[in-house]
Amino acid sequence: MDKIDYAIIAELQRDARQSNQELARKVGLTPAPCMRRVRKLEKDGVVTGYTALINPDALDRGFEVIIEVNLSNNAKPIVDAFERRVATLPEVVEARRMFGQPDYIVRIQMKNLEEYQQWLVDRLMAIPGVSRVDSRMTMKVIKASGAQ
Repeated sequence: MDKIDYAIIAELQRDARQSNQELARKVGLTPAPCMRRVRKLEKDGVVTGYTALINPDALDRGFEVIIEVNLSNNAKPIVDAFERRVATLPEVVEARRMFGQPDYIVRIQMKNLEEYQQWLVDRLMAIPGVSRVDSRMTMKVIKASGAQ
């Protein structure tokens, strides 16, 4: 990869909906070589997809919580079952397995505190192997991946 590829990536992260002509102009190429480079970045797995950023408040999901989760033990069946289950929960927008403590960091979005309390007890803590959760409510998002 060279500086033009990095410029293309930066522009796509800023606005993936811009036309190839606009992208080419911004990175100093003509449209055909620019498109070839974008396709190569996609083929090589550098660009893995495109998505829309949605305002969570518009979907009644403006209440965000970061949850630290510890499992009772890290036996493979418990870890695998936890990860499979968490991946199916629509309220979970991000889940990471960590080195050390906590075992997981899970970010969820939902309507409000009352909904979260019910979800925590009925969904997350009901997963076999969950031994401890620690919740952090988001006061304000300063910077988020993909946000402008």
